Amino acid sequence: MDSVDLEVLRNSVRWLERGHRVLLVTVVKTWGSSPRPEGAMLAVRDDGAVMGSVSGGCIEDDLIERVRQRGIEQTKPESVKYGISAEEAHRFGLPCGGTIQLVLEPLSMASGIAELCDAVLAGRLVTRTLDMNTGAVKLEPAQATDGVTFDETTLSTIHGPRYRMLVIGAGQLSRYLCSIAVGLDYHVTVCDPREEYTDEWDVPGTKIVRTMPDDTVMDMKLDERCAVIALTHDPKLDDLALMEALKTPAFYVGALGSRRNNAARRERLKEFDLSDAELSRLHGPVGIYIGSRTPPEIAVSILAEVTAAKNGVSLPTILQVEGAKAARELEGSGEICGI
Repeated sequence: MDSVDLEVLRNSVRWLERGHRVLLVTVVKTWGSSPRPEGAMLAVRDDGAVMGSVSGGCIEDDLIERVRQRGIEQTKPESVKYGISAEEAHRFGLPCGGTIQLVLEPLSMASGIAELCDAVLAGRLVTRTLDMNTGAVKLEPAQATDGVTFDETTLSTIHGPRYRMLVIGAGQLSRYLCSIAVGLDYHVTVCDPREEYTDEWDVPGTKIVRTMPDDTVMDMKLDERCAVIALTHDPKLDDLALMEALKTPAFYVGALGSRRNNAARRERLKEFDLSDAELSRLHGPVGIYIGSRTPPEIAVSILAEVTAAKNGVSLPTILQVEGAKAARELEGSGEICGI
C-alpha cells in the first residue's frame, strides 16, 4: 500500500485513541473513468476532519457534510454508489460515465486497524476481511500483492509494504531518478560499491549500500513489488545485478544504454545461463521515447516506463526507445511514412 493510505489508517487509530468516532471509506468498485483506484481510502472524523481521498474532492465534500449533519450513527458497514446518473457524475466531479462504489465502515478499537498498521510497518502482507452484515473483521497473511474483492456481503482488501526500487549506480542520473521515485512513494535503495560516488550521496528518503550488486539483489529478496534499474554503464556492475534480478519476480528490470550496448548486454547475459524467457523480461534501452537528453528528462522517461509496468500497461513498440528510434531512422530514410 502507498504511504497515503497507510497515513489514513494511522490517523484513524490516533483519532480512535483520542475518543473520536471515525468513518473509514474505501473504494470497492469503479465503472468507466474514476479519479481514484479500487482500494483507495478516506477517513472522516466525527467533526468533519478528513485524511486521504476517494475522488477529486466533491464526493469527499458530500461525505463530510453527511457526517456533520448526522454524525457517525451507523454501527455496521454500508455500501453507496456515486455517479450513477449523468447529473450525479457532473455534481460529484466524476468523468463522463464514471461510477464509483464505496464502503462506509464505522471504526472502533475492535476493527483491527492498529494491528493492521503494525503488520504493514513490519513489512508483512495482510488480508483484511470485513463482514458487511456484522462489521466483524479478520486479519490473515496475504498471498497476493494487490487487490480488492467485494461481493456485497464481504469486503477483502490486501495491505502491505510500499513498492521497492533498487537502483544500481549513484551517479548524476540516479540522483534525479531517485528523487522522483521517492515522490512516487517507492522505498529506494541505491547500490554502488564505488566510494567516489557513494561518499557524496545525499538524496533524502533513499538508502545507500556499498555491497556488490548481485549480493544486494539476493539480500533484498525481491518480490512482485520490486523494480531494479541499472544505471552505471559498467558491465561489471550492471550485469551482476541483472543476472540475479531477472531470476526474481520483480515486476520491472531495466538497464540504461544504447541499442548496440543493449544487444551486447543480452549476449553477455546468455553466458550466465539465463533462459530466453528471463532475458525477455529485460527492459533495455530503458525508458520510453520522449526525446530526452538531460538527466532529469531521462529520469522521467525511465519512471514513466516503470509506472506503466507497475500498473500493468503494455506499451506499444513505437513508445519504447528501441522501437521509436528504429521508426525514426526508417522515416528519415523514406522507407515509411505517417509515423
